[in-house]
Amino acid sequence: MRATVIHAPHDIRVQEVPDPVIQQPTDVVLRVLRACICGSDLWAYRGESARQPGQRIGHEFLGIVEEAGSEVNGFAVGDLVVAPFVWSDGTCTYCAEGLTTSCPQGGFWGSVGSDGGQGEAVRVPFADGTLVKLPAAAASDDHLLTALLALSDVLGTGHHAAVGAGVKRGSTVAVVGDGAVGLCGVMAAKRLGAERIIALGRHRVRTDIARDFGATDVVAERGDAAVEAVRELLGGEGAQAVIEAVGTEQSMRTAVGITRDGGSIGYVGVPHGSGTGLDLGIMFDRNIALRGGVAPVRTYIPELLPDVLSGTIDPSPVFDLAIGLDEVPAGYKAMDERTALKVLIKP
Repeated sequence: MRATVIHAPHDIRVQEVPDPVIQQPTDVVLRVLRACICGSDLWAYRGESARQPGQRIGHEFLGIVEEAGSEVNGFAVGDLVVAPFVWSDGTCTYCAEGLTTSCPQGGFWGSVGSDGGQGEAVRVPFADGTLVKLPAAAASDDHLLTALLALSDVLGTGHHAAVGAGVKRGSTVAVVGDGAVGLCGVMAAKRLGAERIIALGRHRVRTDIARDFGATDVVAERGDAAVEAVRELLGGEGAQAVIEAVGTEQSMRTAVGITRDGGSIGYVGVPHGSGTGLDLGIMFDRNIALRGGVAPVRTYIPELLPDVLSGTIDPSPVFDLAIGLDEVPAGYKAMDERTALKVLIKP
């Protein structure tokens, strides 16, 4: 089959690799219908996170079950399913608590020895604990498939940030980051009943999506100017709930600066750079809570899926460029150069 492989920074190739096969009786082999490129994939692309030459890449996908192991009970050949970005066994204490990303037998797609999502097929370990079945009719609905793909990562990650920030009905929320996760954080905050949502971003196309998703205000400034602008909008106090969806030192400093005393930050931006921007003394003095981390999206999919199927929420606008598998290297370049927000792949 063909799959996306990373050889070095800025060296992404689509090449022939061995077809996936059932290795354990709990596996399935999935034919990929839709995949995409994540903002976090760019850290490997830019050389800011290490990868072995020849390693697979990609962790967001959905598709059709082609083969099922003898101990798979929840799925059959022909089922349409979505995969969260981490596989998990569904039976350990962490999975029982909903923290599927800490499953001792779990792992990330594209890790050494595993298939990546940006290919024609994927071997899925622990299929019963990992996959979620989708309505068969969705396979012939291109728009719905695109919206459902967001369940594999960005929609659930935005929801995780909103939950971590303590968003509830009537909340005032600020969202740091105008990437796909930040935009889904806006959508999640709106879904949870936030009354006012301030989106921080300077790219008009993206902030227009933020407004469509529920943002009531947009702040284009960065750094200290952004803190001042948000506080001016909110009478000097800051937001009760802040979503941090970037992961840099500056973005975390901004998040702390725009949080109201007694408020909470939900952080889901993958940390990168030399520091975190956290001053525990400031957070201690102002009673600011910090919650978040790697989103256990497998836990959130059953909650979010009905709203996507009904059209109550539609995250598909975050995908602004659709390509075929052979065009994946160009897709990485487009996202790296910020000419695309999030690239959809149709193998």
